[in-house]
Amino acid sequence: MKKILILDGSTRKQGNTSSLVKQFTDGAKNNASIEHILAKDLNIDYCNGCLRCNLIKRCSILGDDWNDLAAKILEADVLVFASPIYFHYVSAPLKLIIDRFRSFVHVQITEEGVKHTPWVKWEKHFVLLLSMGSSNAIDAQPVIDLFEYMKGVMGDNNRLHVIKATRLAVIKQITKSKEELIELYPKLKIRGDLAGGDFLRNKTLLKDCFELGYKLSI
Repeated sequence: MKKILILDGSTRKQGNTSSLVKQFTDGAKNNASIEHILAKDLNIDYCNGCLRCNLIKRCSILGDDWNDLAAKILEADVLVFASPIYFHYVSAPLKLIIDRFRSFVHVQITEEGVKHTPWVKWEKHFVLLLSMGSSNAIDAQPVIDLFEYMKGVMGDNNRLHVIKATRLAVIKQITKSKEELIELYPKLKIRGDLAGGDFLRNKTLLKDCFELGYKLSI
């Protein structure tokens, strides 16, 4: 049975990110073992760049939740990173976790830049479930660029899957009906004639999450 670990960076209950995650888990739950972790509920310290992980092949910070989380990350077949986009990046609780991924690799400074070599090559599926207020998905590009790099560094057989949900400003907006969007958009100073297309797009995005969850669970 596949092991799926969801690292959820949402800081609001029942937000749009939560809706994406729910559809993904609904698609996967009959075939996979799923653990869903809210990043904000973890006790994760800041990476302080001490570089000791280059010597001991693990993070040297003790007393937080990282060691337990790192074991789950290594065991997972599918790693899901779900987050709203805040100022072109993931939320702060999720960024804390991503920074600690530094301990999974050896880092060597070269004349050309920095070379990352994983202690163990991974063969995992990386999934990004991203929601954002912007109407333009380019706002999420810095996150996607990082994960394109990360999945390549960690091994040639890793795969990245990205779902981007745009123009979502209020809680549960992605699940609202066409009529609810028509009523909402003038309050957000968004053209009302966009509501119909956005309703259909949102339904498709939720379906895509469900189908991706199913696909990666079998």
